[in-house]
Amino acid sequence: MSSAKDVQGPRARGPEAALGSGPEPPARGRGADPEPPPPGGVLWSLSGDIRALLMLPAALTLQVAHPAVGAGVDEHSVFRTDPWGRGERSLRSLQLWVYGGAEAAEEGRRLRVLHRTIQGTDTRGRRYHALTPANYAWVHATGFPVHQHAARYLIRPMTPAQERALYAEWLQVGRILGIHDRDMPQTLEEFWPYWKKMLAEEIEATPVVRELVDVGRPVPPPDRGPWPLRMVLRALWPVLLPPLARFRRFVTIGLMPPDARAAVGLPWSAEQEKRLRRMCAVLRVVVPVLPERLRYLPRARVARAARRTAPPND
Repeated sequence: MSSAKDVQGPRARGPEAALGSGPEPPARGRGADPEPPPPGGVLWSLSGDIRALLMLPAALTLQVAHPAVGAGVDEHSVFRTDPWGRGERSLRSLQLWVYGGAEAAEEGRRLRVLHRTIQGTDTRGRRYHALTPANYAWVHATGFPVHQHAARYLIRPMTPAQERALYAEWLQVGRILGIHDRDMPQTLEEFWPYWKKMLAEEIEATPVVRELVDVGRPVPPPDRGPWPLRMVLRALWPVLLPPLARFRRFVTIGLMPPDARAAVGLPWSAEQEKRLRRMCAVLRVVVPVLPERLRYLPRARVARAARRTAPPND
């Protein structure tokens, strides 16, 4: 059993170019903010699509499968007392990383300040701090394999060039979060051994993982949105919650990469796989024909509209 610091990614060898073999991106000047992923890139198309909402439970559950991250969320998060508020804030943060422009780096700084005081003892009796590079880097690292895997079901399989572009853009997100290149695998060839080592030596079904996939977990009715809708949901919540909880568990486990699912010990049957494929086949047909106001999340819609109206040289 290794400590968290023993399973950091390989040391930096220079950022990978967006499509693999091209030139490296220009180095940032000292003190300059990191650049967000490029408009029109893989993340630009993927993160704002409403189907990305179905990917989030798998990524969040995989994050807290790390003993230190799970302990930090268990002891310091408000996910039990304010689940809707926490979800709203998390989604806003994710969208800022990709579509926020100058706000992206500011959001990264805000998150680091927020995590400065989060520390304690993890499920293996080890002292942890949220900003320990290995812990913070794992939270970031989970996004790439979940995006890559879930896109096969919900959108389409990526080409090798698109996978490399996605990983290069995800490294840019890591820099926005304040993670140094030396603490992130810099290429796909470095990432996958790191990923396998983490699954083999660190990842487990932490108490928070078990709670997130528990269909009997109490969740209060939504406290966001128009008042009449909230009243209706509150009245119907005892009837609505059980199927919603089952659906959340279904997409959480189903859209998690199979090797991660096995490492955590989450069950998945052939019949469930068939159901997932049928559901995703419908979404692949329906979502692309929706109007943009329904297909994309609000922050993505604003960014896409701004890009269309921007001067050619901007």
